[in-house]
Amino acid sequence: MTFERVVRPAGPFSLALSTKHASDATRHLRDGTLTTTLRIGDDVEVGSVRQTVDGRVVLRAQSEEGVEKLRFLTAVDADHTEFLRRFARDPLIGETTVQFQGMRQLRLPTVAQTLLRAFCGQLIDSRRARQLECIIVRAATPKVDGTDLHAPPTSATFARFAPARLRQLGLHARRAAGLVRICRSFELERLHELTTDKAAHFIERERGLGPWSAGVVCLEGLGRYERGLVGDLTLIKLMSRLRGRWVEGHETAELLAPYGEWAGLASLYLAMGFTNGLIPLPEDRPVRFRTALA
Repeated sequence: MTFERVVRPAGPFSLALSTKHASDATRHLRDGTLTTTLRIGDDVEVGSVRQTVDGRVVLRAQSEEGVEKLRFLTAVDADHTEFLRRFARDPLIGETTVQFQGMRQLRLPTVAQTLLRAFCGQLIDSRRARQLECIIVRAATPKVDGTDLHAPPTSATFARFAPARLRQLGLHARRAAGLVRICRSFELERLHELTTDKAAHFIERERGLGPWSAGVVCLEGLGRYERGLVGDLTLIKLMSRLRGRWVEGHETAELLAPYGEWAGLASLYLAMGFTNGLIPLPEDRPVRFRTALA
């Protein structure tokens, strides 16, 4: 049985803009349709999302719970009109809010997958980080019948792993040990029950994790906008260009501070604006970038 719901997004929303680089081991984007595996309790099902020419969003899943999960994953109800209004004339992201106003952060099916992404994302090469995440998810979870997609990993998935096995798959030994340790001691879906500050503090106090990892989990796992991606390499490059010198990761907190409770979404718009040449930069001397931890 298939359940279908057609919804009008709250505020400006573009599925195309929100799903750039969305494909991974648990979901793919083909011909404008996002297909993803979903965790509904102990069950796994498949859902799909597409947007019609009039802006409505068609959600299809195998249960009502699956449809509701799709609403969360695609952020169709996360109206960011206030963000667009408040920062329309912002010197850094103003132009990006105009050209990419329908962009929102796509969320992952489970918090455990987001934590894995945070550990993998500490690699400097973002493409390699995504490849590593896919390798681990495919090794850790089965394919869902009738698809080439894998089930979303849970805390229990990684709790069953030996750190040495994750190391064999390519994850650094310290990060592998950290992922297994956290998943054996805590059910990560419970972070949904905590305030953003408490959830971020939980992540930051773990060895091998910090503000950037907390931002990833809050933004992509919990759907919270209050925590920015402090230390993100793209933001480091942007701020270095603005300052005319290489900045350290922690300094990007200053870059995000003006956006307050919208710092997470601002991280997305700053990165998009920078990579698309929409942020005014000094015409100056090039900054010599060096390797830094994300």
